[in-house]
Order: sequence, then structure tokens, then C-alpha cells
Amino acid sequence: MSDFLINLVKKNKDDSELKRAYSDLSGVFGIICNLILFVTKLAVGALTASVSVTADAVNNFADSANNLVAVTGTRLSNKPVDKEHPFGHGRMEYVSALIVAVSIFVVSFELFKSSVDKIITPAEIKFSPWYIAVLLVTVLVKLYMAYFYDKLYKITSNLNLKAVRQDSLNDCIATLSTVAAVLVSHYLGFSRADGIIGVFVSVFIFVSGVQVLKDIISPLLGEAPPRELTRGIESIMLESEIVLGVHDLIVHSYGADKIIASAHAEVDSDEDIFTIHNVIDDAERKIFEQYGVVMCIHMDPVSIGDSRTRAYVKKARRVVKSVNPAYTFHDLRVVEREGVLYLDFDLVIPFEDEGRQGEIESELIAKLDEACPEVTPEINIEHSYI
Repeated sequence: MSDFLINLVKKNKDDSELKRAYSDLSGVFGIICNLILFVTKLAVGALTASVSVTADAVNNFADSANNLVAVTGTRLSNKPVDKEHPFGHGRMEYVSALIVAVSIFVVSFELFKSSVDKIITPAEIKFSPWYIAVLLVTVLVKLYMAYFYDKLYKITSNLNLKAVRQDSLNDCIATLSTVAAVLVSHYLGFSRADGIIGVFVSVFIFVSGVQVLKDIISPLLGEAPPRELTRGIESIMLESEIVLGVHDLIVHSYGADKIIASAHAEVDSDEDIFTIHNVIDDAERKIFEQYGVVMCIHMDPVSIGDSRTRAYVKKARRVVKSVNPAYTFHDLRVVEREGVLYLDFDLVIPFEDEGRQGEIESELIAKLDEACPEVTPEINIEHSYI
């Protein structure tokens, strides 16, 4: 059925329309299913006098609102750029997913509160095999919904779908726990089981909400780009022999479909400027065509024809690797100022060494003084953004 629905919405739609169409499909599908589950569980909760079943029903009603929020967020994220938002509205997808995550916390809190009340003031739960059968059927429905959301998430990478998928799995756990509470209460006569199991379920839902929140907050704050993307960008930039090296690659995401990046390309300073410009333009175009990334490349001239600079590059590379093989450097320049010869370069260190800049600089300067005492090292330490 899922493949049938997906193929149905794909008809006569281009790529720009598909994401919204998939979001609409998930929203309509989720709202209908959750409203049916809400009515069903509410009826069972009233007949059994079970607080956990009734709370589960209210949770399904809240899920319908989550589906609506997810659809609205995706539609807003697809709005075109305007004067106030020159990079588009792609991050609205993260904001709407954040709302869904917050709703998971609200459900967790409400379930915890009602469960504690049930422990303090237990009440007899009415039992019928039909109630159990109905609840188990609702679990199967929620499992299918989670599967369907997961299928759409893998197609679109829409974080809203990831959030509602997790919410559906939470519902499966909550409902199965409710069934266990009804059975324990009926067969063992332990009426507090309903509340005790409800507390454990509320904690589980809270923990899953934390994980969903982490997945959403990370791209909102600005997470590291996929390694496959950065390697692909660097590979395209290095296709021409004119580009000698790439550094300071920075990738900004304004939503799944809007990525902007910048990088520095080291080029031979003796090469014709128009030739370099054409190579850079070609690389920017290829990166956009292959990855959909709007690229801005800065040209860094390097004097590869200068024998003195080449000699200091070799010495600096040998010294840097002796300190740490993972370190790299770029923009090495040999500059004379007021009769003093300076060796300037930018050193790139990993994040784990971020707190050791002073120690690293002192060690490097000491070794450079030993290797080439005639120059004064000036080192700018930085970390990679990828």
C-alpha cells in the first residue's frame, strides 16, 4: 500500500514539487489514522476505566496536530526566497520538527503525572479480551505508520518525518505497556500496575524525545557537513592542475535543499588570471550541478616558482609532521619586514587539540628555530570547519 501511495503522488510532478507532495501525503495519512486511533482508544479507555488507555488516546489526538504541524512546516520551508530571507525558508522544517519534539515532552509529562496519581489512588480496571484485541490492532496500525514515515524520510530526509516516525514507535511501546498493565491488573489483582507501567512508559517517551530534539538542534546550530559532500567538493576543485590545494572549506545549510559553501583554492601566482577565473567558475558550476551547492571560491596565489619559498615549504612540512602527522598548513609566505625575515603560515589542527594552541605554537616555533634559525615564525592556528 505504501508503494502505491508513493507512486500515486509522484505522477506528473517534478523534483521541486515532490517534497511537498510527500509531506502532504504523510500528513493526510497520519491525521486520518491518528483520529481513528483516538476515537478507538478513547472508547476502550472509557469502558475499562484505564488511565493509561485514555492517556494513550489523547496522545493519538496530539499526534494528529503533530502531523498538521509537520505539513505546515514543510510547506513554509518550500517558500521561495524573498527580500527578508535571501537564503529561503528551508530552516522552517527544523522549527516545525522542534514543535513536534516539544509535544513529545508534553505527552511524557502528562502521562507521568496521571500515572503517579493512579499509583497513589489505584482503581479497578475492567477487563475484556475484546479490549485487548482492539489495542493490539492499534499497535499494528502504529507500526505500519512508523514504517511508512520511515520510507518517506529515507526519500526526502525531512526531519519532520523522522520526528513523527519516532513518535509512532513511542505509541507502540505505550500501547503495549497499557495492555500489560490491564493484564497484570486483571490476572494478578495488582491495580497499581496501571500507574507503575505508565511511569516507565513516560520516562521512555521522554528519553526518545531527547534524542529527537538532539537530531533537530544539531542542524539548527550548524552541524558538520557529510564527509562525502566535502570530499566531492574538494575533488571537483582539484580536477584542474591549476588548483594546487584546497583549504578553509565552509558549508552552511539553510534547509535540506539550500546549501551554500565557500573555500580557498591555492593557485600558481604566475598563471594567467583569466585562465584561473575560468577554472574557478567551471568548478563552481560543476559543484552546483552535482550537489546542488551554491559555491563561492576564493583564489589564494602561491609562488611555486620561487625556490626560496619551496625550500621553506619543505622544511615547514617536515617540522609540522614531526609535531603531529594529522596537522596541515597553508598560505605559507616568506616576508621581509624592516630587515627581519618572517615565515607566516596558517596551521590547521583537529578539534580535540583546540585547548592546546599555546603549547602547540611553542613547540612548533622551537623546532622551526632549530630547522631554520634565520627566519621568525608567525603562526596562525585554526581548526577545520568540516
